[in-house]
Amino acid sequence: MSRAKWKGPYIQKNLLSETLKIKFSSKNELYTNSRKSKIIPQFLDLNFYIHNGKTFSKIKVTNEMIGYKFGEFVPTRKKFSYKKKKTK
Repeated sequence: MSRAKWKGPYIQKNLLSETLKIKFSSKNELYTNSRKSKIIPQFLDLNFYIHNGKTFSKIKVTNEMIGYKFGEFVPTRKKFSYKKKKTK
């Protein structure tokens, strides 16, 4: 079920306040655990470190990312690959 349009996109409260602080400072990176927050135009050209459950992954927000969620750009599972066996 999708979110009601009259509510607007879900964005964690501290993300908005911290992005305003960052815009006026020299550093443009922000650490967050909120994978479910939507990316809005105010986040453009900022670097976000998003937690995937184990580590933080760096993402630079571009124009094409607007409207998607942060979690879509950070995989939580490692890609599986078979190990080669040594030949005897």
